[in-house]
Amino acid sequence: MTSGMTCLRRLIVVCLVGSMASCATIGRFNVLSTEQEVEIGREAAREVERELRLYKDPAVTAYINGLGQMLARYSGRSGLRYYFKVVDTDEVNAFAIPGGWLYVNRGLITTAENESELAGVIGHEIGHVDRKHGARAISRQLGATLLLDATMGGTDASAKRRAGRQIAGLFVGIQQLKYGRDAEREADRFAVESTYAAGIDPEGTATFFQKLMAMQKKEPGQLAKMFSTHPPSGERVENVRAQIGGLPPKAGLTTDSRRFQAIKERILKRERVRRGQERRGR
Repeated sequence: MTSGMTCLRRLIVVCLVGSMASCATIGRFNVLSTEQEVEIGREAAREVERELRLYKDPAVTAYINGLGQMLARYSGRSGLRYYFKVVDTDEVNAFAIPGGWLYVNRGLITTAENESELAGVIGHEIGHVDRKHGARAISRQLGATLLLDATMGGTDASAKRRAGRQIAGLFVGIQQLKYGRDAEREADRFAVESTYAAGIDPEGTATFFQKLMAMQKKEPGQLAKMFSTHPPSGERVENVRAQIGGLPPKAGLTTDSRRFQAIKERILKRERVRRGQERRGR
C-alpha cells in the first residue's frame, strides 16, 4: 500500500470515529466514486422496494417520472441516471437514495396544491443527490470499517450490499440519512434553480414549506419522519424567497398544469373507491 493511500485511510477513520465538529473537512470530502455510490444506491433501492409498497398506476408513475426527469436535466451530475418512483401511502413524504433513486409518496402529491409545490419538493430531493449529500452522510453514519471496505477495494465483495441494506434500513425504519442544515440549504437552492430553469415558478418551494409548517403546528404527528428530522422553517422560507428575489425576471413561469390536477384527482378518486370497498368489506 502506498504512503498516500495509508494517509487517506487514516484521515477517513479519524473523521468517522471522531467528532464531526473537529473534522469539518469531511463535510465536503467524499470517498465514494459515482460508480460506487450508484452500486450502493441500487442495493438500497432494492431493499426499500421490498419493504415499501409502490403505487402501481402507470399514469401517475409516468407523470412523476416526467416531472422529475425535467428537473434532473439541470443537475450538475450529467452522467448520473435518475429514477423516480411513487410510494403508496398517505404520509406526506419524499426522499432520495444516494445514486439517483427518488421516492415520492402518494400523500405528498395530493397535499400539494399545484405543480410548482410538488416540483419544489422533487427539486429539493434531486438537490441532495446532485450535491452528493447522501455519499457524505454514508461517511458519517455507516462507520469506518464498512466504508473502507466499500470504497477502498476491500476484500469483502459484499460490502456494497451491506451498505445498501443499512441505508435502506434508515429509510424504512426509525430515521433517515441526516444531512444537516447546510445540506438542506443547498438542496433548497437547487430546488429554486431547477424549477426556475425548467420554467416552473420557484415560489412553489416556499409555499409548500409554509403549508408543511402549518400542518406540523396543527397536527405534529401528521408529517412523515423525513419532515420531522429536518422540518421546514421560517428561516428556510426566507432564504428561498431571498434567492427567488435575486433571479432575473422570466416570462412564462408556470404555477400549475392541467396534467397535475388530473393526476391529483385520479389519485383522490382511486382512494375514494378503495376506502368505499374497504368499508363494504367490513
